[in-house]
Amino acid sequence: MSRIMNKLLIITLALLIPGLVITGCQRSSPQLAIIGQPAPDFTLPDLNGDYVSLSDFAGKPVLINFWNTGCPPCRDEMPYLQQVYDENSHTELVLLTISIAEKTDTVEDFLQYHNLSLPVLLDADASVALRYNLPGIPTTFFVDKDGILRAKVIGGFPSKAAIDDRLSEIMS
Repeated sequence: MSRIMNKLLIITLALLIPGLVITGCQRSSPQLAIIGQPAPDFTLPDLNGDYVSLSDFAGKPVLINFWNTGCPPCRDEMPYLQQVYDENSHTELVLLTISIAEKTDTVEDFLQYHNLSLPVLLDADASVALRYNLPGIPTTFFVDKDGILRAKVIGGFPSKAAIDDRLSEIMS
């Protein structure tokens, strides 16, 4: 197609779809999670319906774990995450688990059955999971006290020690 035809096509589309050129140029895509860059902020409800934002924990190291009750590796690593949560309750470490595409009742039943008390946020529409560009679940991110993503671990942790090893990257 010639340059003249290309220009005519663009002009025609711009006239037929008002705002296409202006809107298309001004839209910004949501920040994606990239190691070495600031962690994308998010706000999600917890199991009580209270909203929690990552930015609420500025200045603290944060472990973010994406999971789902139907995922066997997710279920397997939950006791280790609970141990990390219990052992770090006196430190500045924040542990956030994010259940993807599940109802509150499903997650509450799972936690009760497995005697877990760690904090869970609900990403009902998986929008935060998409921004964090998950290749699968479980996936865990380690954010330092400056809000920078320092590590991403894909798959379940085989032990609490494996989590502790990665925590050393964000704890200072």
